[in-house]
Amino acid sequence: MITYTSFIGIDIGKYSFVVALHGNKKVDEYENTPSGIEEFIQSYKKDLIKGLCILETTGGYEMGVLLTLCSQGFAVHRANTRKVKHFIKFYGNAAKTDKLDAKNLGLYGFERGKALELFTPQSKQSGELYEMIQRRTDLKQMLVAEKNRLKAPRAACVKESIQSLIEMLKVKLEAITEEINSLIAQDPVLSEKKKILKTIPGIGDIIANELLILLPELGQLSRREIASLVGVAPRCNDSGTLQGYRRTTHGRAGVKPLLFLAAMAARNSNSILKTFYEGLLARGKIKMVALVALMRKIIVIANARLKIVQPIAF
Repeated sequence: MITYTSFIGIDIGKYSFVVALHGNKKVDEYENTPSGIEEFIQSYKKDLIKGLCILETTGGYEMGVLLTLCSQGFAVHRANTRKVKHFIKFYGNAAKTDKLDAKNLGLYGFERGKALELFTPQSKQSGELYEMIQRRTDLKQMLVAEKNRLKAPRAACVKESIQSLIEMLKVKLEAITEEINSLIAQDPVLSEKKKILKTIPGIGDIIANELLILLPELGQLSRREIASLVGVAPRCNDSGTLQGYRRTTHGRAGVKPLLFLAAMAARNSNSILKTFYEGLLARGKIKMVALVALMRKIIVIANARLKIVQPIAF
């Protein structure tokens, strides 16, 4: 087990980032540029060698610092923003500034260091696919927004502008979808996994693509671990003789909506998944509970299929 001797909290913004070494009152600020990142590394090199850097996701602005540190062999943890927020609340640190955030991240690393997972950079292709999937999601959201605007009464020139933008977004959406399909087809491992995922009712090209990129752990975890990671594992809520209502919470961003769409399609298919869903309804489960159970069934099956790398006919 790695023993860290220092914990460095880094609060990253668009133009600069703030660095705080845990246990040290001094706080430094650097430009979020290649030269600024290199200046930080040279200034903190002694602490970085046996230290752990902790930073949060900030809309991609953290990637320069993150990848540079990793490329030079330093340990970095990209923290879950929600977990850090709850941790700070526990300590009663209500105030918020960039300097305090950096110090709080250093404290978070000091308290949780042994249990924190180190960030592992993706391959260039995986990174590109992830960015393309994110961009495709952005385009879909913009398209939905413009279609909604078109439904309201508009001046003729405004209506024409919206219709023109809708057509452009459709073209862009189709182009990026084709590019994603092409990149996956060029990778023997991803293309084989995609074929296997598509043997499961409810999963088509788009859902298979996004599951592979957004959930790279698929096929590597146990059924309980994958369900918990995705956020479809019911959590106990018991106390004494009270048996509370089981709920699912959180989960990997972007994956739950995919499973919801897959479950909606699977419940209408002629498959064992439809039989499973109807069996839950027959036992008195409400439709949404049955649908979430079907989502869990789908991801567990997908996880199992990718472990043995053998498509199963339904």
